[in-house]
Amino acid sequence: MLVAVDIGNTNIVIALHDGRDFIDSFRVYTDQRKTGDEYLVIFRTLMESVGMDPSLVDGVVVSSVVPNLSRSIQKVLRRLFPVEPLIVDHDVESGLERESIPSELGSDLLCNLAYAHHEFPDDVVTVVDFGTALTLSTVDEGGNVLGVSISPGLITAVNSLFGSTAQLPQVELKIPDRALGRNSEESIRSGIMLGYAGLVESMIRRIEDEVGRCVKVIATGGLSKTISPLIERIDRVDGFHTLRGLVLISELNSR
Repeated sequence: MLVAVDIGNTNIVIALHDGRDFIDSFRVYTDQRKTGDEYLVIFRTLMESVGMDPSLVDGVVVSSVVPNLSRSIQKVLRRLFPVEPLIVDHDVESGLERESIPSELGSDLLCNLAYAHHEFPDDVVTVVDFGTALTLSTVDEGGNVLGVSISPGLITAVNSLFGSTAQLPQVELKIPDRALGRNSEESIRSGIMLGYAGLVESMIRRIEDEVGRCVKVIATGGLSKTISPLIERIDRVDGFHTLRGLVLISELNSR
């Protein structure tokens, strides 16, 4: 049994992989104020809730973009499971050309690109990750990381509107019925959903202009299924894409 842990700015995702597929996953709110002991209780309770025996775990792999939590969560995982966690960084084997990896590339994007290249080794692939930030990361057929585009995520944008204005409400993000909203909720939903769909399509066209060819497009992240019907260029939607990258990297580094 492999435990894959993705520590993001908004959520920590813990997934159990039995060697063939994911059998369970959990999502915990990322809170840098929590102590390691608090996370230990949370993680242990989640494992017990599905009847998982920690002694059956023979691998743990971790991606983290929250430095203040990385060491604390590592200690928690060492206490829970009888194996040393593999921490994803630029030195692990990922199937990518190491020299092409930018020094500031986050480990989550590294996982995204590793699995994208694994799935489409003969194509240039762009992974659109609808998370706290909206990222578009691209890898070519040689495993070279070509670069990344970063924008505020959809929920980040909505929360910014809500927090910075007196009269605009928080809004559930779903596909709008019209571009021209007749009230605040409709207007925000239109601006965010249709606006971000246009942003992604525009960025994909610009990426293709730069690389000189069509790209495969994979969408992942919390809102990928919600917004993907608005973006015709998406070839695959996979909410587990980053976690699959973690599993792949674990396999590559255990050979």
